[in-house]
Order: sequence, then C-alpha cells, then structure tokens
Amino acid sequence: MHKDTLLMGSRFDITIVDKDSAFAEKNIEKVISEISRIENLISEWRPDTQISEVNRNAGIRPVKVDKEVFELTKRALYFSKMTDGAFDISIAAMDRIWKFDGSMAEMPSVEAIKKSIEKVGYQNIELDSIHSTIFLKLPGMKIGFGATGKGYAAEKGKQLMLSLGINSGIVNASGDMAVWGTQSDGKPWKIGIASPFKSGEILKFLSLKDSTSVVTSGDYQRFVEFDGKYYSHIINPKTGFPANGLRSVTVIGPNAETANGISTSIMVLGKEKGLKFIKKFPDYSCLLITDKDNVICTDIQNILKHKNRHKKTKTSK
Repeated sequence: MHKDTLLMGSRFDITIVDKDSAFAEKNIEKVISEISRIENLISEWRPDTQISEVNRNAGIRPVKVDKEVFELTKRALYFSKMTDGAFDISIAAMDRIWKFDGSMAEMPSVEAIKKSIEKVGYQNIELDSIHSTIFLKLPGMKIGFGATGKGYAAEKGKQLMLSLGINSGIVNASGDMAVWGTQSDGKPWKIGIASPFKSGEILKFLSLKDSTSVVTSGDYQRFVEFDGKYYSHIINPKTGFPANGLRSVTVIGPNAETANGISTSIMVLGKEKGLKFIKKFPDYSCLLITDKDNVICTDIQNILKHKNRHKKTKTSK
C-alpha cells in the first residue's frame, strides 16, 4: 500500500507492506497524523506552533516547550557545536537575499551577505533543561528545523509502524528515508541515488533491509549561476555564501534524523572536513559526489552488513 501527500512543505511518500489493504491504508493515515502532529509543533511558518512562539519572543523572554521540542533543539545544537557552526538551526533568521526561483539578476554584495547573517549564531540559543525553555538572546533571531525536521518525522513514522507490528515499509520525506523490513517478495528495498549531473540518471542502487535510514542532501535542484560560477541553495551559516565543492551527500545509518544532520553538515563542511566528521559516527556511512563528478564512498556495505551489532549514537537517543 502506497500513498503520497504534502506535509511539512514537502512531498512524503509512505509505503507499508501488508496483505490487508484496508489495514495498511489505516496505518498510513496514522503515519500522516503523526507527521502532522510534529509539523504543528516545530513549523516556523505556522504562527501557532511552539517554535513560532520561541521566535516571536527572541530577545524578550524564554519560552516553555514540550520535552520533544526541547530535545530536538538540543540535538540540533549538538551538531552545531560539533561542526563549529557549519550546521546551525538559527540560519532561519538569515535575510533571504539569495533567490533560487529564477528572479536573481545579479550577485548580492559582500556587504549585504555579511548583514544577512547578523542574527545567525547558535551560541545565542539558550536552553534551560530544568524548565524546558528555549531563549533566543538576540531580537530578530529565529530557529527552524529545515535540516533535521523531515528526517525526524520520517523516523517517528517508522517507529510508530514498528510499534504497531508493521514489519515492512518506507517513509520517504523528499529524500529523507526511513526504511524497514523487506519488499512483499522478501527482497531488499532498492534505493536509487540520483546523479547530480544528469537528470533522471541513477548513479547507484543501494539494497536495504531491516531498519535503515538513507538521507541525501544535494545542491543540484535549486541554484543560480553568475559569470559561469555555480551557487547552490545550501548556505554556509557562518559566511552567508552558498556551500561549494560537493554536489550531493548521501548518508546511510540507523536513524534518519541523525543522518539528516550529518548530510547537511558535510555539504557545508566540504569533502575533507566532511570525511573526518563522519568518522565521529561509526554507525553511519556516506557517498559524496563532488563538483568535479568524483564519487567518494566510505564503507557503505560494511555498515549495512553489520549495522545491527552497533549501539545507537549519542544523537539518536
């Protein structure tokens, strides 16, 4: 049973393997309800969410949030500290001076780029675990979960289905995928990694079974070009300039939220720093495609073969 729908501003494709189609459809609706619940907690675009309340009170007062929202924020800050700000949920406050809808006629000035990130800086996010509050110290600051929210939602959907005894399926949040079990014929799921250089071409297929997550971050769908130079929609929070050097990063591991954070971090860190970074996560592996069309793989097959013996990483708790 398969259904696609629009959630969290993105396309979600949900597949459940069950001989009883009515039962499968009912459980797909439960996944959709769970993802909608998460969206109603963390969306910075909906005015009535807890994150919107946090953003409205930037520079004014701490805001009490549910433990779930607090812990999601805490895990995001963990990535920020590990990457020295290459990953930063406060990039939501960046002025939208880069346009990737075809409307940009010229490059933003260096001064405009510097000004655009004045309110960006994870160091100004204050968490109080005793009172479960989030405080943004600077007026005008904002946080958002564009980098980990869909991965978190996909993971929660998968965990919900496992708790209900659904042994096989996929929750695909626009490329952030939580996979478990096998296809109806018992064969592994086949997940294609798209080429960032040739539209519609699959560069590599991964065969997945049991419980695995696959997340891809790429810069090849939204970008601009000036004077022959390519600028992607993935922005370095520390500089305000688009990240460069990598066209696509696919991360494979046990938790979609964590894989999401790793892939976004590597896109900004670049090849050399990114390959060093992923070594901090022994349960995870990656495939990088550079802007020179070079493909670099860490030990993907070994991770898939032996992942069940690994313990959870710190960020998957």
